[in-house]
Amino acid sequence: MQSHHPNLSTTESFESAHRQPEDLNPLPRAIIRPNTYFLLDGEWKFEMDAEDRGLREAWYLGHKFEHNANWPGSVEEHLTQAKGLSATAGPTWHDRVVVWYEREFPRPERVDTNVKSMFQITFGACGYETRVWLNGRLLTTVEGEEVHYGEYTSFSYELNEEHLLPQNWLTVRIVDTMDAEIPRGKQESHVYKRGGIWYQTYTGAVRSVWLETVERNRLRSRFGVQSIIENSLVRFNFTPRIHDPGMYLLKLQVFERDVDNTEPIATSEFPLKLEVGQKQQHVVMEIPGAELWSPETPKLYRLVAQLIDSSGYTAQIEGHFGMRKIEARGRYIYLNNQEIYIDGILYQPGTATYEEMRRHMFAMKELGCNLVRVHIAGVDPRIYNLADEIGLLLWVEVPSPHSSTQKSRENHRAELMRMLALTETNPSVIIWSLYNEDWGAQDIATNPDTRQYIMDIFHYMKIRYPQFLVVDNDGWQHVSFEGKLKTDLLTAHVYTPEVDRWCEVLDQITSGQMEGVAAFPLVVGDQYFYRGQSPVIISEWGGFGFSDYGGPNDLEERADRIKLFKQEMRKRRIAGDVYTQATNIEDERNGLLDPQTGELSVPAGLLNSRGPAKEEPQG
Repeated sequence: MQSHHPNLSTTESFESAHRQPEDLNPLPRAIIRPNTYFLLDGEWKFEMDAEDRGLREAWYLGHKFEHNANWPGSVEEHLTQAKGLSATAGPTWHDRVVVWYEREFPRPERVDTNVKSMFQITFGACGYETRVWLNGRLLTTVEGEEVHYGEYTSFSYELNEEHLLPQNWLTVRIVDTMDAEIPRGKQESHVYKRGGIWYQTYTGAVRSVWLETVERNRLRSRFGVQSIIENSLVRFNFTPRIHDPGMYLLKLQVFERDVDNTEPIATSEFPLKLEVGQKQQHVVMEIPGAELWSPETPKLYRLVAQLIDSSGYTAQIEGHFGMRKIEARGRYIYLNNQEIYIDGILYQPGTATYEEMRRHMFAMKELGCNLVRVHIAGVDPRIYNLADEIGLLLWVEVPSPHSSTQKSRENHRAELMRMLALTETNPSVIIWSLYNEDWGAQDIATNPDTRQYIMDIFHYMKIRYPQFLVVDNDGWQHVSFEGKLKTDLLTAHVYTPEVDRWCEVLDQITSGQMEGVAAFPLVVGDQYFYRGQSPVIISEWGGFGFSDYGGPNDLEERADRIKLFKQEMRKRRIAGDVYTQATNIEDERNGLLDPQTGELSVPAGLLNSRGPAKEEPQG
């Protein structure tokens, strides 16, 4: 059984660890490895380094930490506890924070003494700036970083066994700032202060950390999927990690995921000559008689991928995938060559736990949504897996910086690349936003460099990730170059509680009016003329109950207003909409479901404008 006990003082639990079924996967990643692992969650030593003395004084070589903290958690939570403050005491740091964590663990013993495996430590997410030491030695990530930047995705360290002791200590230094040039989403910064739609920071040790065995020559814990549904073909993208160059065999087996069947429905093998390091490898195979994935029929297949060396030694990963195609064609969106309407909802997970997010997903499905827009935030990868399983489309976004500079664009691109590498597996993810309401691209209308960056990323994603629709800047100020939009969707944020104004704006947008329908012009750059050549999505609307947006506070009246506004959209050539929003969060009191329990405060099916829905599984 895998160990979940952070105070483990012997090696027995690590030795006897084994893989659990995918639906019981306790690790925050989408892929399963048939290996042993040991969760390092639980109580760690903790201290705030207010004067940033720790590096100069080499705390990683030995330091008496003053406090304890539970990992995973957040810097804000840990500082509050260390200072003896109440949970409602308010912000615990300003401008910049430096904190240290440390814990001990016993030397892991191998179940398999084969020298072709090694130990690795993985952080599910931590940041924004992270350094890690093992027994006083600075570790380097698999990507070659002494300092890891980013706080929304996982990163790993391969361990040199010669450096392991009978009792080991792991030291972590985390730095975060209010710097507006780093990806922040809706966490406050030097530019946008907490209050209204801006939230308190939530950073640091936010996801699990674990020690595991991995093969020296292996496939990394990720793979990409692109479907060619007309030919029952699927293109996989793997990332081999090689220490010993030579000839390898990549063997792929596809199984029915929900059927107890040991025989694969498709098998394919690919001989590969691999060099030291890691690189991506694309391969294509046919899935005879493939069934397609959709919200109504979320058909998933199980993939077992094995990298086999010349001696027959096998490194394996396992995951699921679904075959689907998404297109923006004329005025509408097509899923698997069938026109669909997007009944979406804006979702801001904030500080919600994994279990709370899981309840939210089932509740949003119960509301009648077929899409959830995960608003400029990173979430536990298991949430993407859950959306695959229950049939919810996802619209994901890069957490935005808050200023537009060359550095902020570099940080933005780096964060996007990290997120893409870990989310190109999931069939539920259909839309990516690069920016939202020009946060981090405030000069989009006046700075050619900003527009060029957005165009370059848009073109890159259309070539590299054709399985996604891409939105350049959601809400307004979409980029036009030579009269062509650099976005797959023409999106608009329209907030008004008045039905007459609502109908007027919808008519103006669908007739091609680009000025005066949102807070800023819908298109910037070169002249652009809308004649129905792109789908129109009202990607934020409503927000009823939040003081800035107006509208009814009474829940029954709010539900009636939502129905009326939805009816007016369906009368027009609009491809979808996203209601604001799922839950209350800080000052925004406009949610439709309870943040803790997921219980609906409005009737089930309220946001479904597509017709009757089948009975959904319960969470």
